[in-house]
Amino acid sequence: MGSIELPKSPNIFHPEKPSAVGSRNSLAQEFRDQQAEVDLLLGEEVDKVLNHVGSKLPKEVLSNLDVMGGLKEKVYNYFNQNYQNMFNRYTVTTEDEMVKKVRGFIDKEEMKSLAKYTPREIAALLDAIGGVDKFNTGEIEKSIVNMYGHLQGHVQRGVNDLENLTNSLLRQKTDVGAFIRGENAYSIVKCSFKDNIYRPRTVTDVKLSVNILDSELISPIFQYQATVEYLVKDLISKQIMDLLDREVDKLKDQIIDEGREELNDTEVIFEKMGRVENYTSDDKENEKSKRYSFFAKSLMDRVEGLRAEIDPEEFDPINIRENIKKIMDIENIRNRGFNTAINSITSILDTSKMGYQYVENLKNARELIVREYEETDPTKLPDERYAIRMKYYDNGQIIEEQKAFDVMIKSLEVEVQHLRDILEVVYEDTKFMRGIKDFNDLAKRVKNKIRRKIKAVTGDPVYEDIEKSWDEISFVRAADTEVERHNRTYLPEKDKIKRNLILVKDKLQTVYGYRYPIQRRVMEDRLTFLQKEFDGFDYIINPYHLQGGVLMDVDITSIKRKKATLDGMANVLNEFLHGISKGFQDAAFAAFSRRRSTVREDIAQSFSVEAEESGRKAAGSDYLDLLNEPEATPAAKAPRAPRAKQGVVDAPKKGRGKRGRPRRSSGLKEI
Repeated sequence: MGSIELPKSPNIFHPEKPSAVGSRNSLAQEFRDQQAEVDLLLGEEVDKVLNHVGSKLPKEVLSNLDVMGGLKEKVYNYFNQNYQNMFNRYTVTTEDEMVKKVRGFIDKEEMKSLAKYTPREIAALLDAIGGVDKFNTGEIEKSIVNMYGHLQGHVQRGVNDLENLTNSLLRQKTDVGAFIRGENAYSIVKCSFKDNIYRPRTVTDVKLSVNILDSELISPIFQYQATVEYLVKDLISKQIMDLLDREVDKLKDQIIDEGREELNDTEVIFEKMGRVENYTSDDKENEKSKRYSFFAKSLMDRVEGLRAEIDPEEFDPINIRENIKKIMDIENIRNRGFNTAINSITSILDTSKMGYQYVENLKNARELIVREYEETDPTKLPDERYAIRMKYYDNGQIIEEQKAFDVMIKSLEVEVQHLRDILEVVYEDTKFMRGIKDFNDLAKRVKNKIRRKIKAVTGDPVYEDIEKSWDEISFVRAADTEVERHNRTYLPEKDKIKRNLILVKDKLQTVYGYRYPIQRRVMEDRLTFLQKEFDGFDYIINPYHLQGGVLMDVDITSIKRKKATLDGMANVLNEFLHGISKGFQDAAFAAFSRRRSTVREDIAQSFSVEAEESGRKAAGSDYLDLLNEPEATPAAKAPRAPRAKQGVVDAPKKGRGKRGRPRRSSGLKEI
């Protein structure tokens, strides 16, 4: 090797020198004689063929075969030609594949070098020390992406501030529309603006309640006490819904491709309902039931009744139920949704400069309390403050809240009526020996005369014998239907309590005037207490208006001419709702995929007869070819009559005017 001069390819072109351009020899073969090897291979194969032919054919036939040259030379040439063809094809294929590999490798290496944010010398030094795998730019790229993400968030927050301030300036007032934007308005349960009780002229108190339903949450929330069995069944239900959606989507695409009338919303619902039995069953005892096709009955029995904790005395790390529970805990399905909501609201408050001094995270109760200040006494707090209470309610909790609400409003009615009864007795005592003081006194004095002189003549019953339905406080209510009994508003009851309180206050002034004895002071203190408690009760949310999901109560106190907390909290809530809620989705629009009206053949409309006819022929050429096929079935040859589609303008019919005369070609086409 040392004495042989190695050619420097590709500067040398030679058919025989090893590794030269165009050479059939390579240094990798270590100077083997390729021609001798090929001759040996071909000669062996030719001899085998000739021996086989000589043993099978008679001698007279063999003697006649040597015509126009010997048989051995012909077979040899045939083998040689086919061998060369195969070898050349293999060489060309190998070279092509090698070129592709080398080109891809070069491109990859060049991209690696271009992706570095370092000078060329430092990049080469790093490659020499540790290689590209150890010194890459992945972390730098992640940091840049994070920086741009935060920048976009700050820009968006500034745009929201500008939008809210612009809206408030245009309105020249503060209302619900300026507080929360329209796309999230559907989630508001209650929002009220009222003057602060201590500084009514300068300070506003705002109560906002937002209810985000379970179906609208991006990440579902479960109660901490939810069983593993319930979580597994919920996951299976979601899997079944996904499978039903996929099947119906395939059916819709198939119907559209076949040219049939597409399914409407009602038909889609029934198609899904008809396929439910393919995956579910009501047979709970049969382990071969379809309900156990995703999760075996034996495993379902193991986790029955298993909650978030297991008694340490019963805990065994290699039991089936413990390991199933561990899988659910590792996936964090139970806590994922509520923790996401907490992280979202706290991070938004931090980045929006809405600091807070008090946080109480009641994790197991699924409740979060955030206040700007730790103090709760309103007389010691500043005029700019907020408090947030976020709680997840399931249907059981809402039912219990409704029961407590019923008891509370009944108790308020009893207490206010009791105060009114006491005042009525005191008022009757003050009328002793004072003659006529009110309408009732006059009615008692003349009732006998009315009976003798009027009712006796007409035969009508006297006033005292007629049943009274009106309490003279509120109008007579219509009877509750089943809907009202399950969704009580309690507005008439609240209105009655409010009117009773006003009547008690007016009557106190009527009875005592400008005198303040101990009886009046005691009743006024009681009246003030009941008025305050009723205002607080009227401020809270009626649980009959809630549905299962996240309830966010926000109490804001803000200066009317400043509104700093009000504007800041509006941005926080809008960003929070956008982060955890999918929002209201109309199923008809969500299922909208592909409409035949968007693939119409007459969409290229024109005013000219020639252009219209040519467009119609071009558009229907494929369909005519299908009809002309001899294998087409009769059903395929009879197309359905097209149905008129709403909102689509039909093309002019064959270029004719109102009286059937051909229109003059204008050459204008619709853009």
